[in-house]
Amino acid sequence: MSKSKYNVVNPDEICDAYGADTLRMYEMFLGPIEQAKPWNTNGISGVSGFLNKFWRLFHDKDVFTITNEMPSKKSFIILNKTIEKITKDIESFSLNTSVSAFMIATNELTSQKCHHRDILEPLTILLAPFAPHICEELWFLLGHKSSITTAKYPIPNQLYLKDETKEYPISFNGKMRFTLLFSTSMSSNEIENAVL
Repeated sequence: MSKSKYNVVNPDEICDAYGADTLRMYEMFLGPIEQAKPWNTNGISGVSGFLNKFWRLFHDKDVFTITNEMPSKKSFIILNKTIEKITKDIESFSLNTSVSAFMIATNELTSQKCHHRDILEPLTILLAPFAPHICEELWFLLGHKSSITTAKYPIPNQLYLKDETKEYPISFNGKMRFTLLFSTSMSSNEIENAVL
């Protein structure tokens, strides 16, 4: 973009149309921070859609809906894997893959119809550096009086990061024929006997 060529995109116009959080996340989503990226506003609606979907995790038919019930184990696994991924991505400045991880987690939690405080509160803290305005709003809706910037950063619980099952390839005469799913707690002898 160049001012002399009159092809500059004014960020104020994008903020007016989509919001500042969408612009921030879109710039992060374009690609690795150290590489040049082509500017194209066609994909900005996807980031805007993600933020709307994240907002809907907290709302049911435009009514703020958060439950204090115990979430499912699957929800805890999604949350903790997301925390681990985002933490690693931030340390390596891989912000584009962080945005992608947020999108995946939000889609999975939406499919579970998750409205649980124990899942959404840490996820909001995790998203706050990327989309501070929407997260601050949700933080106050969750009943907090101080800013989300003072909240303790979530740490992944290793209990939920272990895979319970693993898919093993089964080979005959040096060629893989199919795969079987076994518990990771099984010993190699138990797996061998089950395969035979």
